[in-house]
Amino acid sequence: MDADFSRVFSDLLRELGDVPDGDGLKQTPARAAKAFSLLTAGYGQSLDEVVQGAVFAEKNNDMILLKDVPFYSLCEHHLVPFFGKCHVAYIPDGRVMGLSRISDVVQLYSRRLQVQERLTDQIADALEKTLTPKGLGVVMEARHLCMELEERQSPSTTVTSCVRGSFRQRPETRAEFFSLIR
Repeated sequence: MDADFSRVFSDLLRELGDVPDGDGLKQTPARAAKAFSLLTAGYGQSLDEVVQGAVFAEKNNDMILLKDVPFYSLCEHHLVPFFGKCHVAYIPDGRVMGLSRISDVVQLYSRRLQVQERLTDQIADALEKTLTPKGLGVVMEARHLCMELEERQSPSTTVTSCVRGSFRQRPETRAEFFSLIR
């Protein structure tokens, strides 16, 4: 796929009026293809492949929080990046997931053409399906270059959240989650 993307980026450079085999641009199509492949790698993976069975029986009943997971995605409307951090917390119901696998789930869905609202829900859906926790919360904070590139916009952060189970039903659980990510 990188070779196909490389040709697309060569054509794009030509459309812009530049010369893809010029001194400064010789490797640009290949580099851009590699970057685009990384930013869309989530299409080539499934939830089962990412989790790889890293779910374990555990009696823990306390909140588990993975905070500040970096992510990079592409806005499906403009094909420019949005990026930031994701916070994921859950209260186990007899099962826990390896922490790095939670980060991998964030990457799986962020590395697709996305909107932040759907991305937040997809991460929550995946973790709920895999762990069936008593409660779950996902908060994403992101900067969107599609907004910032327009002259009238200054850098801002968009925050989306999804809470389920005890995080939705119990105000004190929800409050604990939000206080921990501040």
